[in-house]
Amino acid sequence: SSHSHFGPELVVDDPRFEAMQQSRMTAIFALTFMALSQQALSAQVTPVQKIIQLMDGMLAKGKQEKHDEQVQFAAFKQFCDDTTVEKKRAIEEANEQIDMLKADIEKCTATAAQLTKEIAEHDEDISVWTGDQKAATKVRDIEKADYGTLHQDYSESVDALQRAIAVLRSQAHDRKQAVSLVQVSALKDLALIPESAKRTLDAFLQQDPEGLEVSAPEAHGYEFQSHGVIEMLEKLQDKFIDERTQLEKEEMNGKHAYDMLMQDLTAQIAQATQDREEKSEAKAKALQAKADAEGDLKDTTDTRDADQKYLDDLSATCEQKASDFESRQQLRAEEIEAINKAIEIISSGAVAGNSDKHLPSLAQQGGSSLAMLRSDTQNKMAQSRVVQFLSTKGRELNSRVLSALAERVSSDPFVKVKKMIKDLIARLMEEANEEAEHKGWCD
Repeated sequence: SSHSHFGPELVVDDPRFEAMQQSRMTAIFALTFMALSQQALSAQVTPVQKIIQLMDGMLAKGKQEKHDEQVQFAAFKQFCDDTTVEKKRAIEEANEQIDMLKADIEKCTATAAQLTKEIAEHDEDISVWTGDQKAATKVRDIEKADYGTLHQDYSESVDALQRAIAVLRSQAHDRKQAVSLVQVSALKDLALIPESAKRTLDAFLQQDPEGLEVSAPEAHGYEFQSHGVIEMLEKLQDKFIDERTQLEKEEMNGKHAYDMLMQDLTAQIAQATQDREEKSEAKAKALQAKADAEGDLKDTTDTRDADQKYLDDLSATCEQKASDFESRQQLRAEEIEAINKAIEIISSGAVAGNSDKHLPSLAQQGGSSLAMLRSDTQNKMAQSRVVQFLSTKGRELNSRVLSALAERVSSDPFVKVKKMIKDLIARLMEEANEEAEHKGWCD
């Protein structure tokens, strides 16, 4: 064996060399783990505390979102309530307006129908009265013509009688004077002279006044008969004058009655025509009012129906959103309860105590901390229980939040740290072996 000038040399197989190498590796492992764990120790955060912090954050977020949704839904519910009240009021007012419009339409319809009937009655009256005017005028024309003819007959008869009486009287005063009896004979042609008078005149005219001069008694009889004819003719004259006067009075009365009748009929026709025009105008206004009311009724009904449809849709939407809100609130409440339970599980006395005890004590326990890091089974069991609980609750509640939280909790916060430690240990062991081989070769 060779010896170093620094001191006695140790061979590879020397027990002292192996003890020194083991002590050196242990010191390096402890220093390395302490360095790698310094990040967690500086914040005094264990893996379990990391999970608790994660769930506390999720819990706070869930509570905040639950509160925000409550505020948002309260505003939406206020909108639903206010709009529902407004629409119901509008619909109620529209229904009242519709009832009024229907009543107006019925009234206008009845008014137009009544006016139509009254206008027809006026038309009938006007037609009848116009017919009465024409009939009265026709009768009056006939009466007037008859009066003219009869009045002329009376006048001609009176004149003829007056002339005949004058002739007969003239003959009575002077029988010797040749007197023509043509005027007396003409009386037989008059229509108004009675037949009895005509027969008397015929008998009188058949006597020959010239032959009567021979015998005084016959002459006296002729003279007596002449006086009888004159008296008869004078009575006829007086009678015809009286009848003509009566005829004139009747004509005057007939004309006055006709004038009064025509005046009354004209006034009635004028009044009926005025009433008809006024009622025709009122009927036109009633029909226009009816048309306007029908237009308003259609517009009001359309608006009411649109408001009703909007209200129905709004009510359905509000009810659906309220149901959805209650479901979400229930879900969030159950999510919050589940997270609180998970925190309670992982924060239980034994687990929390062990996790708090294990990791922070690594810095003081040195090499023995490596064994405790490998023996974190209890922490993993707690973590597994939380993951299983959150996963089960996530499936039961169909909650993506709890499922995502379970996935995040299932990941090991110190996986990277452990991997770095394992890699470093392996590399240090390789370097120690190489140094031992090199030492053996040198010896």
